[in-house]
Amino acid sequence: MTHEHQETYDAVLIALRRIIRAIDLRSKNLAQHHGLTVPQLVVLQEINRSEEVSTGQLAKNVSLSNATVTGILDRLAKRELVNRRRSGNDKRSVLVKLTGKGTEMLAKAPLLLQDHFVSEFSELADWEQNLILSSLQRVAHMMEAKDLDAAPLLVSGEIAGTTEPKNH
Repeated sequence: MTHEHQETYDAVLIALRRIIRAIDLRSKNLAQHHGLTVPQLVVLQEINRSEEVSTGQLAKNVSLSNATVTGILDRLAKRELVNRRRSGNDKRSVLVKLTGKGTEMLAKAPLLLQDHFVSEFSELADWEQNLILSSLQRVAHMMEAKDLDAAPLLVSGEIAGTTEPKNH
């Protein structure tokens, strides 16, 4: 391996590490300053957009499993950020709505890293967007991650919603 190639490999690994650190730092900041995980905030945002939504539809809308969304909703309900009720039409269906406290929490929450990314990404030309997509798909393949299940959330670790942010 030449010195020039080593510099390129190192630069790629540094860029990947910076992405991972940016995600970690934003997630930790959200948890420490707002008491929410990224998936919890995404769920709150989606409930707010929908006003009242079934848990099944909510799971589809945020690209998470029903079980994951149920765990997240359990934690949000415990903190009185959401209310759940059985549907009048279908007793098997559970509808979710933000509480006043949930609306306040959402108003104080920062933009997600993915929101900033989408804003910046949308400014790129189509060819550049496709180049980035292709390159990242290749990187995922090279890191043996092409078949891993992933939601479109910029968060590290598991998304199961089984842990609470620390200090809250």
